[in-house]
This record gives sequence, C-alpha cells and structure tokens, in this order.
Amino acid sequence: MTRILADSTCDLTTDLLQKYDITMVPLHIVLGDQEYRDIVEISPDEIYAWSDENKTTPKTSAVSYDDAKGVLEPMLEDDNELIIFCISEQMSTTANVFRMVAEDLKAGERVHVVDSMNLSTGIGLVVIEAAILAQEGKSSREILKVVNEFLPKVRASFVVDTMTYLHRGGRCSSVAALAGSVLKIHPKIIVSNGKMGVGAKYRGTIKSVILTYVKDMEKALLQAKRDRVFITHSGCDSEVVDEVRGYLESLQHFDEIIETRAGGVISSHCGPGTLGVLFIDSES
Repeated sequence: MTRILADSTCDLTTDLLQKYDITMVPLHIVLGDQEYRDIVEISPDEIYAWSDENKTTPKTSAVSYDDAKGVLEPMLEDDNELIIFCISEQMSTTANVFRMVAEDLKAGERVHVVDSMNLSTGIGLVVIEAAILAQEGKSSREILKVVNEFLPKVRASFVVDTMTYLHRGGRCSSVAALAGSVLKIHPKIIVSNGKMGVGAKYRGTIKSVILTYVKDMEKALLQAKRDRVFITHSGCDSEVVDEVRGYLESLQHFDEIIETRAGGVISSHCGPGTLGVLFIDSES
C-alpha cells in the first residue's frame, strides 16, 4: 500500500486531509525563545498577536527529526511505501530531514521524498492528485510518474498586504528592492523553480488589488485543469474572499473551488491579508 504524507506547509484543511487519507507532519514556528509545532500547537492569529506585541516577525524551522521518525516508523512497520511531499528545498531543509530518517530506518527504497518546488496549496494540489491515485490502488511508481508530470504545471502566486514579513524573512530577495518604497505597493509573488519572485506590482486598497490580481489571471484560469482551484489566504476579509469565489464561479470552469486558510509557517512569512489563487495548468 502507498501512503501519502505532506508537511504542514501544504495548507490543506483537516477535512481534506481526512477525505484523501493524507498524513500531515508539522514544521516549527519559533517565537522568541519558544518553539511550537505548526497548526498542532499554534494558530496564525496567535502568531500575528505575538508579532504585533514584539514588533518583529516570527522564525520558522524544518520538520524535526523526532517528529518525522515518529510518523514514518510505524507506517513502515506495516510494510507501506511512503510518498512525502515537502516545501521547496530552496526554502527549507524539511525534505532532507525525511531523507535522513528514511536512511536511518533503512527504508530508503520505500520512502520517496518529493521536492514540491512550491509552497502552500501549490503543494496541496499535487498532494491531492497523488492521494486520489493511492486510493485507487496505484503503485508508488505509477503515482510518482503522474506527480512528476504535474509539478512543473502548478501555478502558485499570491498578493500581499504588507511586505514587512517577506522582507524580514528573507525568503524573497526581490522584495528588498521594494521595501523602501514610499508608495503603497502590493506585489504579486510568483513561485517559479522553487523560489519566490516579484511579478506585477499593484497599488490601491488590498481589496481592489486582490480582485484585479485574480481577474488578470483569467486566461490562465480558463486553461487550468478543471478538477479544482484553491483560494488560500492568511486571514482576509470574508467579503473579499467571497468576491474572489464569485468571480471564479462566474468562469464556469472549475468542478471545485476550495478555500483554505494558510497555516502558521506560510502566514509567518507572508503576513496577514495575503491571498492567492492556485491551480494546475491544463494537461493539453
């Protein structure tokens, strides 16, 4: 049997994890001298409150060796093969932690660690595709073949309300050039080849920016794989999220429009008010 795992940066809801039988392993959030397991022990709103109080941004760290071993070891005892999806190796050492544990458990041939080259539901999209195949009884080799075809077709982007978190976190070097601007700029951050970079630069209220950002993608959205599209945000006004959903529904293209809230790691680096629309480009 092939089991599907993902680290907590995949930003899939508990309902989705249960529906597709996906096991989630948390990264860690570091607030001062305290460390918490993402989602399991701390929420994004608690992270924002700490950040506001301490006038600084949080730090994050990879999945711990003990957490990874604690999940993998019992699964391997049941003679499973495991496929583990991780946040881009350009952003975290999480994938290497899983590889290390697999090697120490002498299970390297049964543990397949996938560098998603992505983040958030850019990972989640492919995780769900893999999980569906696993539920159909496909082998790990068959699943990985499909996964490798999908990975370069994932389209992940988002717009941010504040550049403070990205700038301090250092994960997006392109933001540094914008950080000193006196103008209120909301950049579109695009994930490409495992790295974040700045695309379009919007001005105006975050509500108007988000709607413009989504509508600017109309051509790409109409060429997307129809199964599902994600609206993932780090805490946006419900009215804005509803308008984005309404626009996506008006395209009459997607079978499923899924809203998820970004977990602690993604929220720590992007800050509140961030929203992205993420999908897989069409196979045609």
